[in-house]
Amino acid sequence: MFEGARSGTPEQAVRDGLALAEAGFEMLDVGAVAAKAGPPVAAEQEAAALVPAVEGLAGQSRGSFVRHNRTKEPRDVPVSADTFSVEVARRALAAGATVVNDISGGCEEMFELAAETGAGYVLMHIEGPPRADHPWREYDDVVDHLRAWFEARVEMARDLGVAEEQIAIDPGLDFDLSPEQDMEILRRLGELRALGLPLYVSLSRKDFIGAVLAGSWEERLPASEREWGTVAATTLAVCEGADVLRIHDRSSLQAMHVAAEICRPVGSVA
Repeated sequence: MFEGARSGTPEQAVRDGLALAEAGFEMLDVGAVAAKAGPPVAAEQEAAALVPAVEGLAGQSRGSFVRHNRTKEPRDVPVSADTFSVEVARRALAAGATVVNDISGGCEEMFELAAETGAGYVLMHIEGPPRADHPWREYDDVVDHLRAWFEARVEMARDLGVAEEQIAIDPGLDFDLSPEQDMEILRRLGELRALGLPLYVSLSRKDFIGAVLAGSWEERLPASEREWGTVAATTLAVCEGADVLRIHDRSSLQAMHVAAEICRPVGSVA
């Protein structure tokens, strides 16, 4: 995604992932193919990088010490495989991943794999194939559109045997969406939570943050300069009801924990 989040080799990915678990991150999402537009990557090539990393992390993160766990006890840190290839997802799950983070919007084969394995499944909104440039679309109401889109895709997944408790939904910020649409979605996350599914928000160093900071899409700041904008977006996403935040930086992790404490309803238990 950006230089600071790349490991380069499966071995380094394991080392980096264990360091994140030690710092307090509670799930490790690992992928071998960038989401940005580009040529297809063969499943064998992707698996050669992803599967050893998943296997190493799944084996070594069991019982990892998570500093921010209030009980201060060892706990397992689940591994999520970031892939939209059914073949690669199958191999990653066999290697120890417990979640598939799929940016393709889902397909029958992927839903069938989730049903067969019982794995967690992140369903992300996208209007076309991944790794392709798509023009921004105009919607009468972008949040209403996402609600209807998720309802239809979740129904399809359920019809193919995926249990509702396996599914989390990701609005897919930056994917086919303008910065204005991204911000409208963040303002109204609660309306997506009304679907009754865990809300997974991936916003770490996103392009729309760079555009907001620079004042225009064309001159958006590079990912390396979006850390504190991500902190702000993380804080607001937590307060608007995000259940899972996909983040890379310890600054955002701290923001998430503090925002969760401040925004928790009075009398509720952590």
